Amino acid sequence: MQIIENDKIKEKVYIKKLQNGLTIMVIPKKGSQKKYIIWGVNYGSVDNHFMVNDEEFKVPDGIAHYLEHKMFEQRNGKNSLDVLTSLGVDANAYTTNNLTAYLFESTDNFYEALDEFMDYVQNPYYTDENVEKERGIIEQEIMMYDDYPEWAMYMNAMRLMYHNNPINIDIAGTKESIAKIDKENLYRVYNNFYVPENMAIVFCGDIDEKEIFEELEKRITMKSNSNDVKRIIADEPEEIVEKRKEINMDISMPIFTIAYKDKKYDDKDMVKRDLAVEIIMYIIIGKSSSLYRRLYEEGLIYSDFGFDYEFARNYSHVYIQGQSYEVEKVINEIKNEFDYFINQGISDKDFSRIKRKLYGDFVRAFNDVANIGNNFINKYFKGSNLFDYIEEFEALNKDYVEEVLKEVFKEEKKVVSIVNPIQNEEEK
Repeated sequence: MQIIENDKIKEKVYIKKLQNGLTIMVIPKKGSQKKYIIWGVNYGSVDNHFMVNDEEFKVPDGIAHYLEHKMFEQRNGKNSLDVLTSLGVDANAYTTNNLTAYLFESTDNFYEALDEFMDYVQNPYYTDENVEKERGIIEQEIMMYDDYPEWAMYMNAMRLMYHNNPINIDIAGTKESIAKIDKENLYRVYNNFYVPENMAIVFCGDIDEKEIFEELEKRITMKSNSNDVKRIIADEPEEIVEKRKEINMDISMPIFTIAYKDKKYDDKDMVKRDLAVEIIMYIIIGKSSSLYRRLYEEGLIYSDFGFDYEFARNYSHVYIQGQSYEVEKVINEIKNEFDYFINQGISDKDFSRIKRKLYGDFVRAFNDVANIGNNFINKYFKGSNLFDYIEEFEALNKDYVEEVLKEVFKEEKKVVSIVNPIQNEEEK
């Protein structure tokens, strides 16, 4: 067993890799009333092309999300999500571009819920009938997202940036792609990616670490995978596809995304780079920045204005989102502000202020078991953990942040996605 401890925040993570290859991480939280467990699979919507023992497979877009939906249906006719809910636990699952996760949070009935949880993740049950039954449900979900302006805007930004990377495909797929999903495809994905070597479990709560390791291990039934599985990653040019796209939808105010395509993911550098980008964004357009205050006070942006840095195995980008009646003016103001900081640099005062703020955010994240679990599982598959972030954070200096500022926020790597209201005949 490996123990990683951070003396500054007085937290420990106990890590154990089982003989079958499954990694289990336990973060004890003495005094916490809630217990949280998350089972992550290093498989997401971008993993649609792979080799198994030198045989090539291209599975339909949206299969990772489809599989997540089908995991709850069991051979005995019960739905595991219903069983967990009846036990009074808050259970859920989600699929992202690079991860699928199953989880629950409880105050009572933890071990009863754990039995059901460990059973359904390890025992899929796909039939022609239950796969077909799910198709209509997911079609409705796809149609709902197609009508969701913020999602349409985000996906357009991805398609403006990425030529070949499947991040430019909706996580749920399309009605056409999910029509091709059958039980054979689902079992192929499950048998080759839902394997111990490609999974991890994180537990956080008030249980002795030895006890929870024992309880988890005796419920593990899956064997290691003997297949040679390799993901096929499409070549992606550094250049963007197009600069701009505008569409019209049924909204009352224009919404916009400004995004910057970054370099390919490099796990040796991404923790440091992630922190640097976050500092940059808070300094230049965060809610305490002079630009944000000015735009907000002038009524040019609203409180939903935000930003994020997304990265995984084969992509990374920054995006800024908001709504405004004067989108072009806001885009120009943001461009001018980035140009100013690129040319003039970041002040020592701003750097120190934001660094302290973000350090405080990291420490506060350890107050919530769900935050801890989600952060550890997400960062684990990117080759790091929260303790790495704290260590890198302390070593981060202004020179490096300014270097990243100049590397990432380049006009030639910028795209703009806008959704405008549909004009009626009187407004034209």
